[in-house]
Amino acid sequence: MRRGCSFGKMAEEEQRKKIPLVPENLLKKRKAYQALKATEAKRALLEKKEHRKGKDIQFKRLEWFLHDAWRQQRDKVRLRRLDGKPHGLEVPDEHSLAFVVRIQRIRGVSVMVQKAIARLRLKKIFSGVFVQVTPQTIKTLRTVEPYVTWGFPNLKSVRELILKRGQAKVKNKIIPLTDNTVIEEHLGKFGVICLEDLIHEIAFPGKNFQAISGFLCPFHLSVARHAPKNRVGFLKEVGTPGYRGERINQLIRQLN
Repeated sequence: MRRGCSFGKMAEEEQRKKIPLVPENLLKKRKAYQALKATEAKRALLEKKEHRKGKDIQFKRLEWFLHDAWRQQRDKVRLRRLDGKPHGLEVPDEHSLAFVVRIQRIRGVSVMVQKAIARLRLKKIFSGVFVQVTPQTIKTLRTVEPYVTWGFPNLKSVRELILKRGQAKVKNKIIPLTDNTVIEEHLGKFGVICLEDLIHEIAFPGKNFQAISGFLCPFHLSVARHAPKNRVGFLKEVGTPGYRGERINQLIRQLN
């Protein structure tokens, strides 16, 4: 009987406890307040991320500025030392043609290096041009040596480059050298009327070399997309900048 009475009392107490009713307008206010708090929290999180991102950008800009200043100072010291070493500008007697390939970026370099790169027409990385070996050309190559690699190509390399990647700019349009009519029209006054004549004039530079080589666009060489990012592998595959003599033929076959 006692146990039954206790159960009855508990049932009566549960019936007495009723869930309080909340007015509908108060529920709407609570919901709006919760949505406002969530929006404020989200906005604060975004502002925190943007502030952190702004700090990262400022740090990167400062790092780039210091790196550019360091590169410019290094170029000034290198060029000053180069002026004091005239034997480094000697012209080799047995070669008259050089092929130059730009394999480094030039962000933040000195103005003198930028002008030398512009004279060589190497505006894009992994592009190459033929130049005639003269004292002025050697001086220009020594100026940009940390950013390019250069050497002396043979006739086979010249032929393969022109046949596969030879292009010319005609009426603001870049066209491949597949028609001898275009060559004769623009270079006929120099005695060049076909592709073989063009290859011969480039491989064995003469008095008209500047005009004939200027007719050719810089050669865009074939390099894997990941090459600039994977610097260690790229340098192991392509090699370091600077002079490499006749070993440039191996690089031409590798990138052609």
